[in-house]
Amino acid sequence: MADIPEDDLEETRAALAPTLEATAAILPWVAKPKALRFEAKLNERWIAAGKRLAKTWSERHNAGSDDIRPAIFNVYSIALETTDGDCLRLGEALASAADRLEEAAPGARLIAALSGAIECLNEPEGLEHEAFAERARHFAGRLEATAKAGENTDRSTVLDHLFVNEAREAIELMQEALAVLPPDAYALTTESLKLAQQAELLEIWGVMHLARRIAEAVSRNAADLDSTDCRRELEALLKMLTETIATVEA
Repeated sequence: MADIPEDDLEETRAALAPTLEATAAILPWVAKPKALRFEAKLNERWIAAGKRLAKTWSERHNAGSDDIRPAIFNVYSIALETTDGDCLRLGEALASAADRLEEAAPGARLIAALSGAIECLNEPEGLEHEAFAERARHFAGRLEATAKAGENTDRSTVLDHLFVNEAREAIELMQEALAVLPPDAYALTTESLKLAQQAELLEIWGVMHLARRIAEAVSRNAADLDSTDCRRELEALLKMLTETIATVEA
């Protein structure tokens, strides 16, 4: 093979120099691990507290609700330690909701808002989740709104009943779509997004959040819907969605 003339090599080096310099400049940033916003042990405690609350909440129909308040205030105490504004706001909203849970008949909006907020806490990355601050503000706002407005007695119980019936039909369709081989991604996505939209119109935020999570899980696992892990994730989400819908008319 003929040797490349030295002049051509120099021209090539000169042309590549800016690109190589730019690459060298960003390499330290690419290699640098993401800085933690919170102390690792504090986040571990937050994650554990969120799991405890999620477990207590999901088992309340069988085990009773006596453990919910202590679990919520455990989360709140850790929120105080973070000194983070979004975290504190969510903790205070949860604590306020815990007080209202002890009313004779807590309303459906409060239950739905709590379901969504507690699901937000049950994230494996905890405080370090990239969307944590946004989610904390969202769910704190929903809980605060239920406190200010109280239960909307003007909302039609007929509408609630119709929504629950339609939601149960949607869940049956999603369960059927998940049962086929391979799972029907189109049906799962269509039914979950339709349910999320209906729930949003009625301000049933817990249902809306879970339905959107199902659509997101289908999209994220589009190439691997038939895997055991994906099926388990979707089955768990459908179970939580079913339980949350049951509280609308409770």
